[in-house]
Amino acid sequence: MSLLATQPVVRRAASAAEFGKVAVLLGGDSTEREISLLTGGAMLAALLRRGVDAHAFDPQDLPLPRLRSDGFDRAVIALHGPGGEDGMMQGALEWLGVPYTGSGVLGSALTMDKLKTKRVVVGAGYPAPEYAVLSDEAGLPGALAAVGLPMMVKPASQGSSVGITKVNSAQDLPRAYAAAAAVDPIVFAERFISGGEFTVGVLQGRALPSIRIVPATEFYDYEAKYFRNDTQYHCPGGLDAAAEEALQAAAMAVFRVTDCFGWGRVDFMRDDRTGKFYFIEINTTPGMTDHSLVPMAARRAGIDFEELVWRILETSLSRVRK
Repeated sequence: MSLLATQPVVRRAASAAEFGKVAVLLGGDSTEREISLLTGGAMLAALLRRGVDAHAFDPQDLPLPRLRSDGFDRAVIALHGPGGEDGMMQGALEWLGVPYTGSGVLGSALTMDKLKTKRVVVGAGYPAPEYAVLSDEAGLPGALAAVGLPMMVKPASQGSSVGITKVNSAQDLPRAYAAAAAVDPIVFAERFISGGEFTVGVLQGRALPSIRIVPATEFYDYEAKYFRNDTQYHCPGGLDAAAEEALQAAAMAVFRVTDCFGWGRVDFMRDDRTGKFYFIEINTTPGMTDHSLVPMAARRAGIDFEELVWRILETSLSRVRK
């Protein structure tokens, strides 16, 4: 039986004591370990400033049963990538009976796989760019014919744009395929939508103000997300009221249809010719570094970083310890 209540409603906490002893799961062994350490460190510091009995817990160094033997009451998942966002850690915590933050096993596992997420979202009637699965190099000409140029080549898993390449010419496609296949055996090509890149944070059942991202690079890649200082962020995203409302509604709709819960971020591209929004992906454990987007949107909504992390921790109260 899942730790999550049948009708999940986030319960607010009146004091830090309600949380008990909290483990902040950070680091891990995925390709995104470096970012997870930054995310987890920032969240841990915020919780300590709010008086929460919080402690760093790196699953790479400590066996998970220590969460029970060391008396932890709940866990903040600040792990990025496989092993943290893909349902594996969520399943382990369910087995241990330790309440945790954010989405559960199904939502986490589904949305970590960009290809399967796309199929679910499109099947539910929401638009996403046309795509083709790349099984091997022999399938590259077929993908070119089906998707056209420019295109994005992506591994099905991984976050933080790891393994993603924008392809502008056919001669670059084999190299892009190899880069994606190096981190995941399942690779797909997706039509590149020329237009604005938008993201919408979700927190406790509500959409935060949209952010329009203007990278100095060809697309919002790993460097642009975490290390470059020339990426531009516009929050709110400069949309008129009707478009902003439609974008936020779309974000909440795909968040629900993929069984996500608590907090996360939904990414879209807006076609600069038609104004139509296309779903790109969901991130169930977004970065919480000084370059990160959910804290930026939360500030616009009047929620500072400490309060944001507190509210994320509150999502664990919807799960009851076995």
